[in-house]
Amino acid sequence: MLVETKLDDELRAGTKMLRTQPRAYLLGPTGARLWADYLNPEPGFAGRFDFIHKVNIPLLFQVTANLTDSFEPCRTEWHPSHLRMVYEDHRLSLVEQKFITWDDCAVSCQTWTNRSQQELVLRLGTDEHRFPKLDGDFIHGRIELEHYSFIIEGVIAVSDPALLMEVRVKPGETKQLIVAAAYGIEGQDLRETLIERASVYTRAGRTVEETVRHQQQTYERWFKEAPAFHSSDPVLNKTWTYRWFVLRYNAADPKYGHLQHPLFYEGRSHKKSKKPFGKGGWEFSKLINLSVPLHIMDARWHHDPAFCEGALRNMKDSPGEDGMFRCLTVDTIMHSFANFSCWAAYQLYLVHGNDALAAELLPAMKSNIAAWNEVHGSASDHLMIEHKHTRTGKEYQPSYWYFHDFPKNPKDKTTYTHLKRVDRAVYHYLNTLAVARLCDASGDPEAGVYAKQAELIKQDILDKMWDEATQYFYDLHYETDEMAMVRNIVGIYPGWAQLIDDKHNGMIEHLLSEEAFLTPCPFPTVSIDCPAYSKDGGWRGTFVKGRNGCVWDGPSWPYTNSIALDALAKESKRRGHIFDRSFGHLLREYSFLHFMNRDLSQPGIVEHYNSETGEPLSDEQEYNHSYYIDLIISHVAGLSIGQEGIVLDPIHIGLDYFSLDRVKVQGSELRITYKSPGTAAPELPELEVGYCLYVDGKLVFHQETLGRQAWTWEQWRGAIASATI
Repeated sequence: MLVETKLDDELRAGTKMLRTQPRAYLLGPTGARLWADYLNPEPGFAGRFDFIHKVNIPLLFQVTANLTDSFEPCRTEWHPSHLRMVYEDHRLSLVEQKFITWDDCAVSCQTWTNRSQQELVLRLGTDEHRFPKLDGDFIHGRIELEHYSFIIEGVIAVSDPALLMEVRVKPGETKQLIVAAAYGIEGQDLRETLIERASVYTRAGRTVEETVRHQQQTYERWFKEAPAFHSSDPVLNKTWTYRWFVLRYNAADPKYGHLQHPLFYEGRSHKKSKKPFGKGGWEFSKLINLSVPLHIMDARWHHDPAFCEGALRNMKDSPGEDGMFRCLTVDTIMHSFANFSCWAAYQLYLVHGNDALAAELLPAMKSNIAAWNEVHGSASDHLMIEHKHTRTGKEYQPSYWYFHDFPKNPKDKTTYTHLKRVDRAVYHYLNTLAVARLCDASGDPEAGVYAKQAELIKQDILDKMWDEATQYFYDLHYETDEMAMVRNIVGIYPGWAQLIDDKHNGMIEHLLSEEAFLTPCPFPTVSIDCPAYSKDGGWRGTFVKGRNGCVWDGPSWPYTNSIALDALAKESKRRGHIFDRSFGHLLREYSFLHFMNRDLSQPGIVEHYNSETGEPLSDEQEYNHSYYIDLIISHVAGLSIGQEGIVLDPIHIGLDYFSLDRVKVQGSELRITYKSPGTAAPELPELEVGYCLYVDGKLVFHQETLGRQAWTWEQWRGAIASATI
């Protein structure tokens, strides 16, 4: 029996705002192209709004009232599907519930009560310069943008046509109003289509309550196609639910330019000016190839792989001139970060078994690997040279400056050294191995070529980057191969990639050492004994990228926390589960990063944190730059899918019980449960004592305790067949 909870009830958060912007209220639901950066505390949609990318539209529409000039103080309650705002004084009360729909409609449902002795007069306000046209009972307009090729077209509809002029509410009277604005691309979305989209919410006879309830039900559908997890630990439970929300919040489908297919953004906030219609600074609402594989690691478990497949197709369709996967906006093919997209695509394949997609992507993956060899390859070995410290996505990692004794000014390009990076080398190995395995699955004769190349990369990582004396992997000088003796967090990546054996048994212990990475808010991105270590993201006393700038010299980043925890779990399994307790503790600490001040009623993950205090160092909430769901599935529940077959091997983190349900693997639906003897699980009374696997509702495996069980694919098919007889 699933533990079904309503998403809005589970994640509602009271007031949810940007730390750096007073009066900036956040909105949970996002459209395929339209979303709110933030909302002002007033009825309607005033604040900052974006369409496909960052455009900083200051106003979609608003409703003004003659009896007040301000709607502060107000009470707000944030839900994933909508925002509820309440304002009350002796003259009037307003209850507003507003949301943005997947088909890009901004909808405001308002209930006004006149408490005064004079008429309450309500007027609809718009950007009259851009939306000047009355078109029957609608307002029509367009927004031209200097920095993008598309023009935004919009239609505003109202439930009471009088609001196009003014609505009068008598003393003691209550009136409900619904305003909906639909947006699209001029020349691509017909005006009639936009009118129909908006009118769905404003047609006569539809109440505010019905409209909000319909939005809640519609919004929750996507989550019904995700696996369900419930356990004896409320921290894990809520983080699981929130992480599925983070994926949905960042789901996008521009259907324009270089982004013709669905994808996940890295975030919908930005490090940009809030200047209306302004551009400048860095934004996350685009395809960033650094984070694509992190999205896939989690979202591959959703029943609908469209957003994972779409991101890969976007990169395949718009590579760089050299064939490399690139970052993309609708108009621009940008630079490329180091990433493991090919490996993530293989993990997606293992879950969904889409042979056609594998065959479609293989040529582009081969081109990407060839481009890496051409651009980053070394003449002396099979390792990768990183020429720009920003291109691994971990800018200002101190090893680049090791050979210049960590100078005060790291922006001086003469003071840092190109490196053979551990992270790029490991990504290159995984990507190459993935191509070999997809070739094998597709009957491609080059499988052996790529398998041999992957083995050569592996041997160079192990032979050249491992230091026996300190038991760690290090970046190398790009010409001399001298080790940069800085313990970057990426030094544990070979364990994550499962390259190591007993000769490297001291590596993972660095994560568990208070002299290295075990800070109060683990894990710092460089060990605390590094001269350039900075817990709050400065560089030797200076904020080289500003107070909220991303610097990888000590803050804790969810990106590397997810990989570090994955590595710790894999090493625990390889070494007889000796690190299970540590993994459980550190997984909970990672979970707490998803809640402001460790308060489970305030979900919100950002880009990076002070590694000693846990203070958020950035203000981009719902930041989608790491993975978590896969850690629960692969290590807490214990499910791994590989080339040889399926393995159950859970980490024992001290849970009294758990249930992982609704997991689909190549056409079968799995449920994995556990209950320890003598435990009550009131939410899951049907749980059997022990560790169980059900496939399509039939018990396939049961044992009294958590433990390992493996099936080859042939054995797996046989086990399913016997269970269904």
